[in-house]
Amino acid sequence: MSARHAETAAAAAFPGMELAEVRARAELQTRRDRKYLVRRDVFLAFLDRLADQGDWSILQIGGMRRFRYSSTYFDTPDLLTFRQHRQGRRRRFKVRTRSYLDTGACTFEVKLEGARDATVKQRREHPFALRDELTDDARAFLAEVLRAGYGVDPPGELIRTAVTAYWRRTLVQRSGTARITCDTGLVCRSEAAAVVADPGWVVVECKSAGPPTAADAVLADLGERPRRISKYCLAAAVLHPGLRANPWRRSLRDWFGTEDAESPPLPPARRRPETSRPRAAPGANEAPGVPVAPAVPAAPSEAGGRAA
Repeated sequence: MSARHAETAAAAAFPGMELAEVRARAELQTRRDRKYLVRRDVFLAFLDRLADQGDWSILQIGGMRRFRYSSTYFDTPDLLTFRQHRQGRRRRFKVRTRSYLDTGACTFEVKLEGARDATVKQRREHPFALRDELTDDARAFLAEVLRAGYGVDPPGELIRTAVTAYWRRTLVQRSGTARITCDTGLVCRSEAAAVVADPGWVVVECKSAGPPTAADAVLADLGERPRRISKYCLAAAVLHPGLRANPWRRSLRDWFGTEDAESPPLPPARRRPETSRPRAAPGANEAPGVPVAPAVPAAPSEAGGRAA
């Protein structure tokens, strides 16, 4: 049985929960996140143990339990937000659009670092057709969020620096407010390169308003510990060789390598130069090379899907 079919079978052990109930129980726009990068065999064991607890449901929309996501990230030409995260700045933020490729929905999101390592995410609806662009409304919303949260104006210039695409399953605790997202098949793209993460790994993110959850305890019992993981920062590191990315060195070494045949479709490159060729992912011991241009293509053209 393939890894995908094994995970589908494991996910079938959970009762389904509709999106409206997921939002009511575990919206968690202000939360604490604990992220794990685990092998797929460990992930299957994790799902089995959670199912045995009888306290978790899985997001289900129209019979689907696994959803396609795409995020377009915006940063300054000198990658200010990447550098803020690399340096562990207390006042740091990320700017992105998130597209839900199975329903054609899209949001514009600003993530701030809150008090006591909490993540504060603020978002608003965004036109799906403009998912690779910062609209005037999005820029105004960004300015409002940064001024209210940090008392600062947004950077004068923001450009597209990376697009990520992946599959996601979402689990929700029925007796509390915890939520778990499980991401596979990550692909990162810029104008000059497309890099596919090793399909043997899964990012598990445990989200709660307070302390670690029962899911964290299961992962600890399986020998896993939280890691410092940021899809944007990892994407920036592999797409823009030459960037220092020390906080994510272990995850870069583990996660990026072989191609994944089940990776979700990526954006077609608009106006892509004919001479451009994708750059392969660096090997585990390969040092970064020369920076590439930060512009990226538009997000996928097919209608997509939204999950929590």
